[in-house]
Amino acid sequence: MAQLGVNIDHVATVRQARRTFEPDPIWAAVEAQLGGADGVTFHLREDRRHINDRDAALLKETVHVKLNMEMAIDRRIVAIAGNLCPDQCTLVPERREELTTEGGLDVVRLRRRIAPVVENLRRRGIEISAFIEPIPDQVQAAADVGCHAVELWTGGYAHAKGEKAVCRALRQLSEALETGGRNGLLVHGGHGLTYDNIAPVAAMPFVEFNIGHSIISRAIFVGLRDAVRQMKALLLT
Repeated sequence: MAQLGVNIDHVATVRQARRTFEPDPIWAAVEAQLGGADGVTFHLREDRRHINDRDAALLKETVHVKLNMEMAIDRRIVAIAGNLCPDQCTLVPERREELTTEGGLDVVRLRRRIAPVVENLRRRGIEISAFIEPIPDQVQAAADVGCHAVELWTGGYAHAKGEKAVCRALRQLSEALETGGRNGLLVHGGHGLTYDNIAPVAAMPFVEFNIGHSIISRAIFVGLRDAVRQMKALLLT
């Protein structure tokens, strides 16, 4: 069974809509853990549009499961990550105009910039993952720059329309999983996964899924603990 990392960014997004103090993403992290989350994921963006520096520091103090920091390779964010020392840093692409992270980091093109970031954070004992599209060359490049893991962008599968497109997207994920395994990488998955579409990828040998929007959406109606429990149950089936 794959482990479940719960992304709490959307809780902070609601807070920032009114520039107030609630809902507090730290509370969400506690509730996710009480619901059985194996990890808590947050993205400290350069523009601080949701999670901020205060949140990151408090999450480090209060989260007792795996703490996964999503981050750009910007030197200022790298310095913060090095000081914070979360359990894992996941390197992601970041564009100011995007609503959320779209697509994967181009490790093939950016390997000269990424390699020193990986080396820097590895020296601090942090596990390094790269959020990439399920392309064998990208998986290979992530291994070459020293990543411990990759997180495959599952958006191609999640947004696929029609049986043929879904099968093609699942086949791409399977091939990327195999490439990761051959290179000794842990392989995670995330983006666009929901209670309705998780089953086919949950049957694949992923080590971890990071899911945010669908869980936080359901939590509005059933509470975050139950929303996490329900997703965990789907990973078991």
